[in-house]
Amino acid sequence: MRRVVILGSTGSIGLSTLSVLAQHSQRFEVLALTAASQVDKLLAQCLQFKPRYAAMLDAKAAGELSFQLKQAGSATEVLSGHAALCQLAAHPDADIVMAAIVGAAGLLPTLAAVEQGKTVLLANKEALVMSGELFINKVKQHGATLLPIDSEHNAIFQCLPAALQQHTHDQRIQDFGISKLLLTGSGGPFLTTPLSAFADITPAQAVAHPNWSMGQKISVDSATMMNKGLEFIEARWLFNCAAEDIEVVIHPQSIIHSMVQYTDGSVLAQLGQPDMRTPIAHALAFPQRIASPVAPLNFKQLRDFTFTEPEPERYPNLYLAIEACRAGQGATTALNAANEVAVAAFLAGNIRFTDIVRVNSASLQQFAGFRVSRLDDIVALDQQARLSAQASLRKFA
Repeated sequence: MRRVVILGSTGSIGLSTLSVLAQHSQRFEVLALTAASQVDKLLAQCLQFKPRYAAMLDAKAAGELSFQLKQAGSATEVLSGHAALCQLAAHPDADIVMAAIVGAAGLLPTLAAVEQGKTVLLANKEALVMSGELFINKVKQHGATLLPIDSEHNAIFQCLPAALQQHTHDQRIQDFGISKLLLTGSGGPFLTTPLSAFADITPAQAVAHPNWSMGQKISVDSATMMNKGLEFIEARWLFNCAAEDIEVVIHPQSIIHSMVQYTDGSVLAQLGQPDMRTPIAHALAFPQRIASPVAPLNFKQLRDFTFTEPEPERYPNLYLAIEACRAGQGATTALNAANEVAVAAFLAGNIRFTDIVRVNSASLQQFAGFRVSRLDDIVALDQQARLSAQASLRKFA
């Protein structure tokens, strides 16, 4: 019986994780669930899975959750605040920590789990985008196990030789005959939308992904392909490679989740339904395999597979992220912060879809030369970049 902590249990990844865990209650026990402020959702989860602990970022929400759980006769202990999330991520009884908090808010709790040598299922790509070198060094230092949950990185991981899977952070992919990591992306909802219509794209249109069911922020990132850019940066750190070793390919069907190209001409691909429960099940049981609630592919019903190169004019945010990856840690930290600010402003109706890249580009220009290595410096730069992005918003409002 392995005990699981889910950081961000009410989001799409958290819900998918609980769906898999419900199918394997004899193998896994839910030790703790955390959320920001959605009391009703976390209450229902606590009553179903009976965790020892629950935590909410918002103190008022935590108080309401505690009251309702006591009314229902639940023994779940409720904690509150950011420190509580870090405390639960590092809990001595935790074996597996699902890091599924969206954005920069997930960095410190995820690092807390790493520093206690946990098995960390990483769905929070921003942790590596913000602090890649520091994060990976801590994984090595504390003997943590880091398993990728993003469908693309999990696909690449599954296509690696077994010997490389055990040491992805400190071996060179070229030593295993690998010439290229191929990240696939659907192209989002605006793959064929005329560029002239981009300025009028609404938040409702941007979050309507054609293949995946995701949260609002990541859905907008998919529409701009910033999500793929962040995954590009994440892959650079997860697989100890350079920007030149990674290529992005548009694959609208979202059946091939990513590929690994070998020097002998072979290309290994991982295929599956566009459902996050597949990579979650893979990582929960690794190196074993367990069933997930996802139906297998029916090859008789599959459409043709198509592949194209992402257009720079259609997806400028993707190429900004690749530029930041080459520039270094300060650039990727600042770009991630600016993008979170810009996407939130777009979702609130304060800027246009096409303004997102303008805010991001201004941030990259300002902070590309910054060098950061300590956690305090990274957090400070993140805050500085957010303030700068907020100032940029005024130009487009």
